[in-house]
Amino acid sequence: MKSASKKGGTEPYAQAARRIRADVLHMTHKANASHVGTCLSMADILAVLYGGILNYNPKKPEDPKRDRLILSKGHGAAAAYAALAQAGFFPRKHLDLYCADGSPYAGHVTSGVPGVEVSTGSLGHGLPIACGMALAGKRGGKGYRVFAILSDGECDEGSTWEAALFAGHHRLDNIVAIIDYNKIQSFGHVKDVLDLEPFADKWRSFRWSVAEVDGHDFGELHAALSDVPREREKPTCIIAHTVKGKGVSFMEGELAWHYRSPDREHLKAALKELEEKG
Repeated sequence: MKSASKKGGTEPYAQAARRIRADVLHMTHKANASHVGTCLSMADILAVLYGGILNYNPKKPEDPKRDRLILSKGHGAAAAYAALAQAGFFPRKHLDLYCADGSPYAGHVTSGVPGVEVSTGSLGHGLPIACGMALAGKRGGKGYRVFAILSDGECDEGSTWEAALFAGHHRLDNIVAIIDYNKIQSFGHVKDVLDLEPFADKWRSFRWSVAEVDGHDFGELHAALSDVPREREKPTCIIAHTVKGKGVSFMEGELAWHYRSPDREHLKAALKELEEKG
């Protein structure tokens, strides 16, 4: 099963993240699809998870010993599919089917795709599902862990906080919530739509162990995600401070790229930037 840190420092993570970003740009361009910004902001998180944190076997995606990863922000599907293809769950050529008619590779992650645990997209559902999986694992004496990637915008949802309360109450130290805190949601900046601060204190008040990291620093991400559980009998929340559209200068921090699709010129310029940074 896949596990342990990569040799050679953080460069393998950086290479993996660049490939994820390039695939996302190709996929969203070809499909004329949206959510490129949210995919780019979490590419580094996915690179670390699949490159050195999660226990998984791409040849046995239903292995009962596997760690579970729930992408609660299901609209980041392009990045998730790119990471799964890179991890060997299915051939990379399947990425060409993203958002195609009749394709299982839908615009929100969909069960049936190897490596996808559950269909998501209606925000606020992923953490509750992850809590149920974690509780089942604890009560069944199983050794797997459950990771859930949330958007900051979906922390507006009451169901997210009900799940957070549930996890703290049941002392689910086998669950990790990772918040892609890029500060921008669909129609505005988080602080203007519904301010979440003091964000870390809120999670701590629900009896979670909290770590705040630079979500684009591979060393910080790996260290925080390797240190799970951070405290015995407490769930873990990793608040990853990220940048919407990270990796492409004209997309970074721009609200428009939540829904805008890259045209041919955007694609060419973005891929050139990624190549120069590599």
